[in-house]
Amino acid sequence: MTDSGFLSAINVKKSYDQKSLVVKDFNIDVKEGEFITLLGPSGSGKTTVLMMLAGFESVTSGDITIDGASFTHTPPYKRNIGMVFQNYALFPHMTVAENLAYPLTVRKMPDKEIKARVAEYLGLIELGSFGSRYPGQLSGGQRQRVALARALIFEPKLVLMDEPLGALDKKLREQMQFEITRIHKRLGFTVVYVTHDQVEALTMSSRIAVFNDGVVQQYASPGDLYERPANAFVADFIGENNLLPGEIISVDGQSIQVKMPAGAMIRAQAGDCGESHGPCIVSVRPEKLFIRKPGQSYDNAIEVKFLTRHYVGDFARYYFELSGGGQITVKELSSSSASTYSEGDMVSIAWMAQDCIAFRRPDARN
Repeated sequence: MTDSGFLSAINVKKSYDQKSLVVKDFNIDVKEGEFITLLGPSGSGKTTVLMMLAGFESVTSGDITIDGASFTHTPPYKRNIGMVFQNYALFPHMTVAENLAYPLTVRKMPDKEIKARVAEYLGLIELGSFGSRYPGQLSGGQRQRVALARALIFEPKLVLMDEPLGALDKKLREQMQFEITRIHKRLGFTVVYVTHDQVEALTMSSRIAVFNDGVVQQYASPGDLYERPANAFVADFIGENNLLPGEIISVDGQSIQVKMPAGAMIRAQAGDCGESHGPCIVSVRPEKLFIRKPGQSYDNAIEVKFLTRHYVGDFARYYFELSGGGQITVKELSSSSASTYSEGDMVSIAWMAQDCIAFRRPDARN
């Protein structure tokens, strides 16, 4: 059971064949005005959850509430929810203004109020002079802005967005991320947003629910997900990461001593490792690692073999081979004074214990 919020899902499950569960046990609470993202790989259950919230898919068991009232069995047209899809879903034979007016017309709003509301929302999406154009005369970004305005114009409390930026190129996608968050902050509606793009989720969300195999692995703020992932799956899925195999030697509160395959001993923060011994995965992000220089002191240091360096403009990635097999990546800001290495050079890389977390190995969970 979750804490009661504006929108709550309580023990929600979904099965299409009454045998296997696509969504296994979905619990979430959403505060009014939050921007919540359902994030996960394809087939993880996030879109199925969105369709149940919209009423397009039935709930096998469990309950969904808004303002404390169940609407699990309420038909979609009575839920008063705004929807934004990847394919825009605009009426091609209607002008932009007519597309925006449509949700107000079906709600029998007076013509004068419709005209004023359409003008207001055209201004909101910065397309004030585009009302007489047809969707086919607009760019992809402009069509998506119209689709967003149409979902908002009847002032729903809840807006559901299913991969709305998936069809846009990278630059336009980033512009639309800014537009959606700008309009969200201005109007204060509640959003449940589905994406498989982790950067998009981290950029836009108040909180993120990370899905895998029909189960929410962690539901937290972007900062908490990145800095304190709940398990190895979240650590691997959110952002760049090095996942190093090891063996737990001892546990002292939140501090764990881990033996690396080549014998080096390191210290890490305790993640979901409850056992005092056994195999583990140590998560340490590339930007938390340093190529050690004389006189510098860190909690952990290991010797590695240099493989190659990739220049990416504002930063560079250094790739190294671990003594016990596998690779580790270091990410550093680009600098004219950056060290240069030849393939095969032995280098010491180091990091602080507070910047790495030990998790149970995913294949050792059961």
